[in-house]
Amino acid sequence: MNKEEFIAEVQKLGITLTKEQLEQLENFYEILIEENKKINLTRITDKKDVYLKHFYDSLTIVKEINLNNIETLCDVGSGAGFPGIVLKIVYPNLKITLLDSLLKRVKYLNDTIKKLNLKNIVAIHTRSEDYQEKFDLVTARAVANLSKLLGFTMHLVKKEGLMIAMKANIDEEIKNINNDLKKYNCKILKINKFTLPKENSNRALITIKNI
Repeated sequence: MNKEEFIAEVQKLGITLTKEQLEQLENFYEILIEENKKINLTRITDKKDVYLKHFYDSLTIVKEINLNNIETLCDVGSGAGFPGIVLKIVYPNLKITLLDSLLKRVKYLNDTIKKLNLKNIVAIHTRSEDYQEKFDLVTARAVANLSKLLGFTMHLVKKEGLMIAMKANIDEEIKNINNDLKKYNCKILKINKFTLPKENSNRALITIKNI
């Protein structure tokens, strides 16, 4: 996915990017590739693949939620900054906390935030299980199977707030999830299965409400 294709596809998601946002994404790509030489952040390094499988993929969350109506967001297991940093660039209204258990990645995330001049976003070195803040929305992209993920995330979600798990294929994971949903006092509102443009790999968004 080249940049023009990226712009066209995110417009289909209802997102019109400014020149500044496109420049920030381009700078983010350059930082990612440079830092990836030092620490293992991603196997995906080709520019077209990063724009499709990281940048566009991060923004597919808007299929399920209007981020203009969200104030606080926590990205669990943010890794290289997906979706958290991409969401901050495109939705500057969000107050974002990135959680990661690896100190090297947290340093990279905070350095990237500084280089991109992003405000109201911070990366914290902690296991999500040990963190106690409450958020309107919690995201987790390719972090763990859904059963484990509920334990990692639901205590971070405000009452009536949402967790959206961003997954590839989830058919097996949701077969025996009912007991876990009861344990963490939450319910699945919707499962949205779709494919990425261009290469048609499977994706799923699982929207879960803290009840």
